[in-house]
Amino acid sequence: MQQILFFFIRNKNFLLFILLFSTAVFLTIQSHSFHKNKIVNSSNYFTGTIYSIKNNITGYFSLRKENNLLVEENARLRKHLEAYKGIAISHNIDTISLNYKYKFISAKVINNSFSRTKNKLTLNKGKQDSLVTDMGVITSKGIVGIIDNVSNKYATAQSILNTNSQINAKLKSSKHFGSLVWNTKDPNTVQLIDIPRLAPVTIGDTIVTGGRSTIFPEGILIGSVTDFKLTEDKNSLILNIQLFNDMTNLEHVYIIENLDSTEIKQLENGNQDVE
Repeated sequence: MQQILFFFIRNKNFLLFILLFSTAVFLTIQSHSFHKNKIVNSSNYFTGTIYSIKNNITGYFSLRKENNLLVEENARLRKHLEAYKGIAISHNIDTISLNYKYKFISAKVINNSFSRTKNKLTLNKGKQDSLVTDMGVITSKGIVGIIDNVSNKYATAQSILNTNSQINAKLKSSKHFGSLVWNTKDPNTVQLIDIPRLAPVTIGDTIVTGGRSTIFPEGILIGSVTDFKLTEDKNSLILNIQLFNDMTNLEHVYIIENLDSTEIKQLENGNQDVE
């Protein structure tokens, strides 16, 4: 207690100044609307800044939830867009009765290899999410791979960066078909082979899926042509394709379920048995 008294005695002049100064400021603010408005505005700015910082911090920690919601919403939008593809829209169409051929299931990549010759991805969805083998995997930028193994909660996909991968693809402009493969040299570049030598190819041409399988719908983006050359036998072209996807940095993907795949495979297998 004595130390507190000594403090006030030693600093009495300074404390008196602070008291008188505070009183003067208070009276000035109360008697002049201009000064009062300035103080109120400054206080509001300070409070708003604090709330903004708080909101940014809480928003940051909820980004994962928001991203998952956006991915789910994108999956639903892809389903609706696929239903409209190739259909001439008119006012007489009942959108509820449209036949959806493809279903899109969102998933997250929890492991991704891209430096081997037979690369794979591991996804956080499995049998309990209706996943089976031979489903296509894509992102909003292009194709990723094909589901090759499924457990109850997880699935692996054969990446397009895999020497066993062969995917039907075509030139978007000329519609010429070929097979998409990977020569293991660059994780950002794949090759389109078996393109006819007379096919009109230009640097920058877009490559998309051909749609000649039950795995990928027609027209899914793949990449663009960076260069091309004739094969050794001079009968076809080999195109180097710069992928639209960054295969070294994948997070959210979509798994494509072709709702007609079982019927198509049964029909094709029946035709083979007849032969």
